[in-house]
Amino acid sequence: MVKWFFSWKGLIVHRRCIFFMIQIQQIKMEPDHTKERLEKKILSVLRIRQEQLKEWKIAKCSIDARKKPLVKLVYSVWVEVVDEKSVMKRVENEKNITLVKKQNYQFPFFENSQKETLTERPIIIGSGPAGLFCGLFLAEYGYRPLILEQGEDVDSRTHTVAVFWKEGICNPFSNVQFGEGGAGTFSDGKLNTLVNDNCGRNQKVLEILVNAGAPKEILYWNKPHIGTDVLQKVVKGIRKQIEAYGGEVRFLSQVTDLELENKEGSTKVSAVIVNEKERIPCQTVILAIGHSARDTFFMLERKSLSMSAKAFAVGVRIEHPQKQIDFAQYGMEERKMLPAADYKLTYKASNGRSVYSFCMCPGGYVVNASSEEGRLAVNGMSYSSRDGENANSAIIVSVTPEDFKEDSPLAGIAFQRQLEEAAYLAGKGKIPLQLFGDFVKNQKSEKFFHIKPNLKGDYCFANLKKVLPPAICDALEEGIVAFGKKISGFNRVDALLSGVESRTSSPVRIWRDSGMESNILGVYPCGEGAGYAGGITSAAMDGIKVAEAIAQKYAPFGRNI
Repeated sequence: MVKWFFSWKGLIVHRRCIFFMIQIQQIKMEPDHTKERLEKKILSVLRIRQEQLKEWKIAKCSIDARKKPLVKLVYSVWVEVVDEKSVMKRVENEKNITLVKKQNYQFPFFENSQKETLTERPIIIGSGPAGLFCGLFLAEYGYRPLILEQGEDVDSRTHTVAVFWKEGICNPFSNVQFGEGGAGTFSDGKLNTLVNDNCGRNQKVLEILVNAGAPKEILYWNKPHIGTDVLQKVVKGIRKQIEAYGGEVRFLSQVTDLELENKEGSTKVSAVIVNEKERIPCQTVILAIGHSARDTFFMLERKSLSMSAKAFAVGVRIEHPQKQIDFAQYGMEERKMLPAADYKLTYKASNGRSVYSFCMCPGGYVVNASSEEGRLAVNGMSYSSRDGENANSAIIVSVTPEDFKEDSPLAGIAFQRQLEEAAYLAGKGKIPLQLFGDFVKNQKSEKFFHIKPNLKGDYCFANLKKVLPPAICDALEEGIVAFGKKISGFNRVDALLSGVESRTSSPVRIWRDSGMESNILGVYPCGEGAGYAGGITSAAMDGIKVAEAIAQKYAPFGRNI
């Protein structure tokens, strides 16, 4: 059944395909179960024979480790059966069996004869998740977007990053932060999001990722991830889809300026300047620039784009043996069929700061994620197998504009740079590393004990208390000790700290109205860099929302939709 939803702002017609299916929740299975055993369980729960079962699909799968080491997988499944009505009547008293509405996302269909027709291609700055997904939907619906990326294509970028990790030679235009796929390309590839989505965008993002080469399990796993090795193939697959629809992606193409014009009392974008010399006329520019596009932020401030400093968080990476985390979460070190265990921890320090884990990477690596000479930042990364010896996570502390020395929209960037410069000096250009016990004692580490680091990039022992402000250090120490009460041994003296984790989210918010447009007409802030997302999935969803807004306002190239 198809339902239509109307909004009279230019007549937006959202076509949503809605299906009704039987949903069974709380099916608990052993981790080593087979597909056949799960199907047999479905038949038993619904009290039907094999010939009555038409089709079934996993909707969600999560891990129940409350009775460790008796760990269970918990499923929610969608089922189609013969004679649905009689089956539902038979199980009407079963609280875990319901008839549910399943909604498939459909790109909004806009009809408005007064809509302006684009005479120039939409320009998207940045090829991270926000830019790629905005570009994919605009390309599919005839807008022929041009994506401009200052970094390299993913294959060339991977080589450049490998050289950086081996030799320490930083390319400021193409690195862990910049290039095809954005900063997420060299991460764990987490796909979970807290965004409240009632239009099906979240599921659509996952389906597109699967079509581009991601594993099908991300469609239902409770905490889906891809891994950097697979993600590199996926972003290339999405780029090829964009090109097949008539879009274009250009690398090594940094937007260094915007040309503006005054039109009927309003400021409007008229062109972008690429690499300081090429002029490309435009009516619409999508700023999918990512959280580390500092040069671009400063250029936009000079153009009087409305923006403000925002809160974010800074701290360190911490490493433990993955087997320690597995035992804490599952009650077993040899997890067999279970995935590498993760954790999520929060604490309120006595000085009022929030301390929490962020971007936890099971079986992962701490990576040198620097993008500027003379400054050093770290991040976490996992491959799809998550089979590294160590687990690592950022342990970060909240900071607000009140912590920044400057009173400007870009004060958070200055704050980040100060920390990254201190980290670079402390590590002599290498990742500064310290054992937690030495961090507590405020002394430089001299040797490892039981834990050896899993790093991408060279390291050097240092005292991280000389890198971070005292209030941040106090909160970190207090928080890690508190986390030791939740995960045994989390505060062990030989846990490894690396710094500095400063790129957790954008330090800037670029303001936009309900139509997704900034104070400069034709400029659409988008994704994590603009302050409207916090990860791969939410950035991709925001890219889709901006594509919808452009389709609402403009018809593509001489033809109405």
